Amino acid sequence: MKQLRIRTLVGLFAVAGVLSWAGARLWDSLGTLPKVPLAAPIVLAVIAVVLLATALSIRSRLRAQRERRPEAKGVDPMMAARALVFGQASALVAALVAGMYGGTGVFLLESLDVPARRDQAIYAGLSVLAGVGVVAAAMFLERICKLPEDEDPEEAAPAA
Repeated sequence: MKQLRIRTLVGLFAVAGVLSWAGARLWDSLGTLPKVPLAAPIVLAVIAVVLLATALSIRSRLRAQRERRPEAKGVDPMMAARALVFGQASALVAALVAGMYGGTGVFLLESLDVPARRDQAIYAGLSVLAGVGVVAAAMFLERICKLPEDEDPEEAAPAA
């Protein structure tokens, strides 16, 4: 499984942000802009908390296993792999969603004098922050689940 790259996530965020900003401008000129739901930052924050709790649980289990504590519960490799896949998928989706709400939020900055638009801009900003939290928790989980690098057999073998 390939490791997530920050560059990929930032690129996804930027492309989604630009497209969302352009879409918001177009949609607003044709009619009313759809609202940013209040649940968006809440759902993203819950996902970030779940990812962080999973990472901390796996880290403590691995630490107990390394220290050979008698009550240590092992880490099932399939559970760790599933957690890693969930983290990577969540990071990709969060980057996309945060970019989408970021672009919409930037568009809404033009009309902060309207109370409804100001509230929507706040929800969009909180969604971006929660999306960054999801990405950070996913990267932490990925770091926890990373296996130690194998030595290169040519470098480990003595020269003949």
